[in-house]
Amino acid sequence: MIVGGGPLVTRDDGCPFLPDGAVAIEAGRIVAVGPTEEIRRRWGEADFLDARGGLIHPGLINGHMHFYSTFARGFGGKGGSAATFTELLERLWWRLDKALTLEDCYYSALYAVVEAVKCGCTTLMDHHASPRAVRGSLFEVARAVLDGGLAASLCYEVSDRDGPDVAAEGIAENRAFIDHVAASGEPRLAAAFGLHASMTLSDATLERCAAAGEGAGFHVHVAEGPEDERLCRERHGLSVVGRLQRFGLLGPRSLAIHCVHVDDDEKELLAETETAVVHNPESNMGNAVGFAPVLDLMKRGVLVGLGTDGYVSDLFRSLALANALQKQGLADPDAGWTEVPTMLFRNNARIADRHFSLPRGRLVPGFAGDVIVIDYRPPTELSEKNVNGHLLFGPGAVNVVATVASGEVLMKDRCLTRLDEPAIAARCRELARAVHGRF
Repeated sequence: MIVGGGPLVTRDDGCPFLPDGAVAIEAGRIVAVGPTEEIRRRWGEADFLDARGGLIHPGLINGHMHFYSTFARGFGGKGGSAATFTELLERLWWRLDKALTLEDCYYSALYAVVEAVKCGCTTLMDHHASPRAVRGSLFEVARAVLDGGLAASLCYEVSDRDGPDVAAEGIAENRAFIDHVAASGEPRLAAAFGLHASMTLSDATLERCAAAGEGAGFHVHVAEGPEDERLCRERHGLSVVGRLQRFGLLGPRSLAIHCVHVDDDEKELLAETETAVVHNPESNMGNAVGFAPVLDLMKRGVLVGLGTDGYVSDLFRSLALANALQKQGLADPDAGWTEVPTMLFRNNARIADRHFSLPRGRLVPGFAGDVIVIDYRPPTELSEKNVNGHLLFGPGAVNVVATVASGEVLMKDRCLTRLDEPAIAARCRELARAVHGRF
């Protein structure tokens, strides 16, 4: 198929922008990018998705997501108010995740996939938890991802908070899914080894996780709230990042999520080990955990990406919030102009490259055929030099009119082609009532 007929952003250094471009996709991969007229002449028999002058852009990548949080939406304060981040975990999230069944895991993920498609997000790095339905949970989430036509890296959140048996099940689920992905050869799936956070993991459990997840890379919350850092130093005499390094859990395939309270030594250790960090601005603000020093991390050479932490699927929203938060936090109106778009549009693709067998996030031959069309008629000139400024202050997820993933049209003219959103939402409401009853 061909997607063309509008200004095209490749996110490739060699040819970043075409005023009237097109992408040719075959067998799920991009085979050519160029002027619309030329591409249509070369592939005259291909189906043509006409952007009608809209902006053609690579599918977006979410660096950190929680599919299972879907059923928390509109839940209210049943668990009571929380004065600290730990209380919020105890009173909401650690009660919600224990109420999930395997069917809940599937449908909460499937609804999140629906929203991702509508928001132009085609690849997600997810972090899952369902302590009373551990075995098979990643396979149910993977089924939802593939049923929806997207790509995802999945892991299970190992923690000691629910006892040794649940921790052992989490380790086994991670290992089983890692082996499954390796054997399947499915390019839309990747696997990491999930860990909750230092403050809920004993040395013995970390040692078992390090052995079971060797080579896979670890996806872990790092110094999100001040409690994580304080407890690590009190209990172990180490910083959170230092403790993870002690067990060999850092490296190019690992994701350190948040890093709000890391100190200078930890920043240097993240850079030395080439561990990627994912910033989640809306979550950090909503949970009142603090201001993440992501620009400083980037200056030190750390690869920093952008995620939503399960709050939403709208990465344009996260882009705008990250931009505003850096300016507010640093009291500098010039802060983040270059770095924040780099997190989403360049670094998330580089993070995905470390996990998936097929490169993503750029409109380049050989990459995954993930393309979105944004209905945007700019009021000022649009070029390779200012496209990030347009995307920051112009269109949002509501302007995404078409989403193509692995060469399949999943949404056209804002209508989903594969998933039945009303039916999925109806089943989710039924399941959510039961989840809230078990809460």
